[in-house]
Amino acid sequence: MVTFDPVKYKNTTRDQWQAAAKAWNDWAPLLHAWLGPATETMLDMAGIGSGSRVLNVAAGAGEETLKIADRVGAAGYVLATDISSNILEFAAANARRAGYANVETLVMDGEDTNLPEASFDAAVSRVGLIYFPDQQKALGGMWRALKPGGRIAAMVYGMPGANGFFSIPVSVIRRRANLPPPIPGQPGPFSLGSPGALEKIFQMAGLRDVRSQTVSAPVRLNSAAECVRFEKKSFGALHQMLASLDASGREAAWAEIEQELRVFESPQGFIGPCEMVIAVGTK
Repeated sequence: MVTFDPVKYKNTTRDQWQAAAKAWNDWAPLLHAWLGPATETMLDMAGIGSGSRVLNVAAGAGEETLKIADRVGAAGYVLATDISSNILEFAAANARRAGYANVETLVMDGEDTNLPEASFDAAVSRVGLIYFPDQQKALGGMWRALKPGGRIAAMVYGMPGANGFFSIPVSVIRRRANLPPPIPGQPGPFSLGSPGALEKIFQMAGLRDVRSQTVSAPVRLNSAAECVRFEKKSFGALHQMLASLDASGREAAWAEIEQELRVFESPQGFIGPCEMVIAVGTK
């Protein structure tokens, strides 16, 4: 019987983000172009504006955090949390470099949010909730940290068929590594992509006025090879799936992935299909 060990999974995830922190920070211009518009939609849905106090869960290297800091202004505040200390060092450095005095960072497991109750106007998580083994625990921690009337907003990948830039690598690796289908409820890139799935867990967490929006967010690069470099350096989920293969097996998998991704190349460059689902709910 296939079993899932959440403690091992989170430890592996932490280690991978510790190793990938610099690469993720280096790809910030791509993240800005790729996820920037969808992020603005998420922040709009969360009602974030001047003076807001915002909890940014699974914040990464700061590209998202700085967008929030710009919105809330000097009268607002952003706390960026992440499981990886290395990646938050980049977030803190980027905030200092940009002159944002309203940003703090805190190493924290997103499932163990231990913050003062009713201390934030909004909590947001971009492509983080899908990787939490206990999503209700994560949402519960955010809920407690919110003031009454505060909002939680999250962004996740939609269905695999609408996210070929990511689902193709997943399917190639799953076949080559002889991996079984995901266990129901197991975290992963498409674990909340089914219609209504994200809204359902928001409602289960006690949020009201839950609504969602689907946003197209194509990944635009020069070539399939460049997309592979991005995913190879930065996508911890793929590295977890590749763990059972030896070095030559991993390289063969990446070579096949590049070949398959070339279907998205055109005279305009590489345009990888990507669709994000954004949901928001109110405390």
